[in-house]
Order: sequence, then structure tokens, then C-alpha cells
Amino acid sequence: MGGYLFSVFVLFAWVPHIYGLWPIPRSLETGSVALKLANSFRITANVPHPPSDLSDAISRTVGHLRTDKFERLVVGRGSADSETIQHARELKSLTLALAPGSPVRSISDEAILPIESRSEEYTLHIPSDGSAASIEANSTLGLLRGLTTFEQLWYFFDGQVYTLEAPVSITDSPAYPYRGLMLDTSRNFFPVTDIKRTLDAMSLAKMSQFHWHATDSQSFPLVIPGFTEVAAKGAYSSLMSYSSKDIQDIVSYAGARGIDVLVEIDTPGHTAAITESHPEHIACSHASPWSQVAGEPPAGQLRFASSATANFTANLLTAAAKLFPSKFFSTGGDEVNTECYANDSQTQSILQSTGQTFEQALSGFMQTTQGALEKAGKTPVVWEEMVLEHNVTLSNETVVMVWISSQHAAAVAAKNFRIVHGPSDFFYLDCGAGEWLGNDVSGNSWCDPFKSWQKSYTFDPLANITPEQSHLVLGGQQLLWTEQSDPSNLDSIVWPRAASSAEVFWTGATLPDGSPRNVKSALARLHDFRFRLIQRGVSAIALQPLWCALRPGLCDGDS
Repeated sequence: MGGYLFSVFVLFAWVPHIYGLWPIPRSLETGSVALKLANSFRITANVPHPPSDLSDAISRTVGHLRTDKFERLVVGRGSADSETIQHARELKSLTLALAPGSPVRSISDEAILPIESRSEEYTLHIPSDGSAASIEANSTLGLLRGLTTFEQLWYFFDGQVYTLEAPVSITDSPAYPYRGLMLDTSRNFFPVTDIKRTLDAMSLAKMSQFHWHATDSQSFPLVIPGFTEVAAKGAYSSLMSYSSKDIQDIVSYAGARGIDVLVEIDTPGHTAAITESHPEHIACSHASPWSQVAGEPPAGQLRFASSATANFTANLLTAAAKLFPSKFFSTGGDEVNTECYANDSQTQSILQSTGQTFEQALSGFMQTTQGALEKAGKTPVVWEEMVLEHNVTLSNETVVMVWISSQHAAAVAAKNFRIVHGPSDFFYLDCGAGEWLGNDVSGNSWCDPFKSWQKSYTFDPLANITPEQSHLVLGGQQLLWTEQSDPSNLDSIVWPRAASSAEVFWTGATLPDGSPRNVKSALARLHDFRFRLIQRGVSAIALQPLWCALRPGLCDGDS
């Protein structure tokens, strides 16, 4: 398949009423013939010794086709299709195959390959005459992406699972390999079941990266072998921590759904929770007023100028790295408060005795900790300040997450670092909920206003990036900082908004017909995606009244 999978795909009839496909494939043809799934419908993997997670993915798809029972979002919810369905031909089988010469690896193994090496492309064909449908790919990960698309083509009415758009022919691949969601589990704790449900929703949107902001000043819930005392004293409780078994469960669950888990242990800032077990390593611990020495309470940062602290941190990160098979590992690096260290006598004594400046000591800390991660086979990931605000030496392989402003990506690219977009002015899911500090009656969130799905959908990954720098853009993610979120509102805060960026970074700038990606044509499909999430137990928030969802376009401002 290799050659033709990337060839130019000529569209003979692109039909804009494929409401269910999210993200929309980059190339497709559809018809207007009805097909229904036979009661005996089966999916066969024509793959030698198919990996168990591919077999499991097939079983999940069959299960979804039987249990989603999702009626079309039209007036009457598909009742007008009834007679057409009765006379429709039956599709009895779907065959999955790898292109000749493709290696047979598990989906989980494919999902954690170096990001430039991952193969997610696939082709999908559904004939209109009832003969076997097919998905072909260069990897099991690509087969999984194809299965996800296949699931979204079908609707339910009166006991029948059907489509009105056969034949279907799709050639698809992501515009960017990094399509992610970040979840902060430190400020508020999220049980494994909530994380798994989030991973299921991510997989439906073909997202590839779960950025797990696991620790922060408020709590340290990761139980790290050799450093178990940090979570024992730094987690909210023993019931609000993630054991090695929990971590393995999350990583395995994600991998089977084509998702790589990038863990973040933020350093040297945002580390007050370590005070409870290792006060010797923390400067300005619980200082008051906290606002003078920290971005939010409680105050506390690693004494990075101390060689003992640097070695402690390097050893802790090395131990944590063994729990996560991903090639990526984030050490954070945001919001390092200089006033904290200016007021810390131990830090000042070390700087004076060694003759180092603040930046020299910080650079030494970064080289020690990131060097340990690279020795462990990891690619370091940092927030943008380490590149744009500090004079530290970083590996050329370092990936930089842009968060403060979308305007900062160009400056990172100018320094020749790879970029993951996560700017607060487009992708922060927590913005617009009001101030969370207890004594601020009229305050707003720092990143107001609320970031709607429409706003994030308009993001341009290559804005202010030169053509020569475009290869540095790995993709992007939406982020949920959880000062005001916990399991009770996780689904409604994240979904379906987070899916908007999934299409930005999968489909790219243009739709299959060559027109620019646009909010107007996206809404009906995002409604469809949201209702599918609801059918699968994800409490995604409504985008509009149901009246509007059933009448695409009639609730547009210019309708």
C-alpha cells in the first residue's frame, strides 16, 4: 500500500452531509446508497498472529455498532429512513489488512514509537453492493484509526444499524502526529475510572497524546518506587494516589486505544507538596503571603542551586521514567518564582559560595535532571519559559510546549526547538469560570474569556511560522487545569470542546473538498460526535438546543 496511500486522491463527489465523521478524513468519496449491517456482521483481521489489543479493538467496534443505538440528528431522528432501510442491501463483513511488508506490532507498541515514526494512515472502502468492506494500513495503529472512522458512519433506527452514504472510500492520515489533551490530577484528584473514560473519548477523536500533569504544589499523587514517601505524605490521602499498578493500568489502557501517555512532574517550581516528605529540598515552603513568592498557594519550590536537591530530583525523575514507556517525559519548568529564591537564605548562600548566578545554577539543575532523563532514553519536554525567559542549556531534542500566548510560538521556532501548541488564548479549557481565590468577589479567571470550541477550531498551527520552520510543529493540545474541576464536571468541561483541536491537528487547514476548515460546516458533525459520546457514557455538554442540532444551519446567526 505504501505508495498509493500518500498519492493524490481525486474527489468525484464530496458529500457535505457526512455528519458523523470527526475528525473529518482528509480525503473521501461517498455515495447515496443505503446499506445496513447484517445480524451476522463480522470483522476479520487478515493479519498474521494479530496482537491481542487489535482483537480487543475489533471486539469494541462490534460492541459499539450494536450498543450505540444512535439515531440520526434529523427531524424525526431517522423515521423517514425506515422504508429505505427495509430494502437496503446488507453488509456482512469488514476485513482488516496490513500492507505487504508491514511489521506486525501491537497497537500499544505502535502508539509509543518516536513521534516521527508513528504510522496512523489508513484506507477504508465500503462498497454499495453489500460485498465486503475493507480497511488497509501500514500498522495496527492505522487499522485502529480506520475502525474508529468506520464506527462513525453508522446510525440506528427501529432495530437496524445503517448508513445512507455507500459507497464510501476514504484515504486518511493525520496532518500532525501530536494531538493531545492535558489533565491536571494534582489540584483535584481523578480516579482511574475517570481517566479511562477520558481516554475512550480521546480515542474516538483520534487523539494521540495524553499529557498527564500528575503533580504540583497542591498534591503529589504518583507513588514512585524508591520514593514512596513523597506520595505517602504529599497526596491528599492514600485513596487519592496512583500506585504503580494504577499507572500501568492507565498506560496500558491508553496504549490499546492508540494513545501515548506523556507524564509531567513539574520542576523546579510547583513542588510544594514535596515539603511534607523532604523539607530540606524546598525553598519558601508555605510562605505567607503566598502571592509574593508563588503563582498560587501553597508556596514552595525546589532548591535547584543545591547539588543534593538536583541529584534527588534526577533520581526521582529516573525512577518515575521507568513507569512510563513513552519516549516523552516532561519536567515542566513554568512559573519559576525568582522572589522565592531571593528570600531563601540557603539558596543565596549556595550561589555566593559557588560564585554562580541564578541562571547558571538553574541551567546546571536542568542539565542534571534532563541529562538523567536522556540517559533513561527519554526526550525532555518543557514549558516555554525555559526557552524564552531563562538562559539555560537544553538538549536540541527538547520539545517545548507553548502556553502563555499563541504569539510565542514563533520565538520558540526561531530557537529551532520542536513545538507543541497549547496556548491559553485558544486551548485552555478552564478559562472563563471566574476567580477561584476565596476573597476576590468580582474577580475573573486570569485567562478570560471562556474558550469556546469555535475559538479553538480557528487555530492556525503555522501562524507566524515560516515554511522552513513548519517541520518543528509537532501538533497541539487542549489543557484542563483543575482548580475548579473534579470528577463531577470533568466530562462537561472537556467534551466536546477538546475534540475541536483534534480535528485542527488531524485534518489540517483544508476540508476534503479543498475549502478552508470552518466553524459553519463543522458544527453539525461536532453535534454528532457529542451525541455519540453521550451514548457511550461521557457526559459531554450540549452545544445548542436539540431543535438546532436536528436542523443544521437554522440556528446560525445569519440563517
